[in-house]
Amino acid sequence: FVLLFLMGSVATFAQSKITGKWKGSRETPNGTMELNYTFKVEGDKLTGTWTTPRGENQLENGKVDGNKFSYTMSFGEMTMENNGELVSDNEIVIKTQRGEMKLTRVE
Repeated sequence: FVLLFLMGSVATFAQSKITGKWKGSRETPNGTMELNYTFKVEGDKLTGTWTTPRGENQLENGKVDGNKFSYTMSFGEMTMENNGELVSDNEIVIKTQRGEMKLTRVE
């Protein structure tokens, strides 16, 4: 029993703080657009989704290295690279060729 408890504690402790639901917004020519992300970290792999008012899409090619991570997003034939960093338990900064965006954790 004690061994199972300790193994469970280690697994919980080792879970990445990137995992979870996050929200942010981006200015567009048509006004402010809300973006919602769901990130899941398993080892050095990042998976998840990003959602806009137009629908939900999968993150692609996700990688994690400590508090830093990267992934791509596809729009038809265009692919955009994204680089993120967990700057606190409740804030992520994502940088793309379109600029920088701050995400906050959704509780």
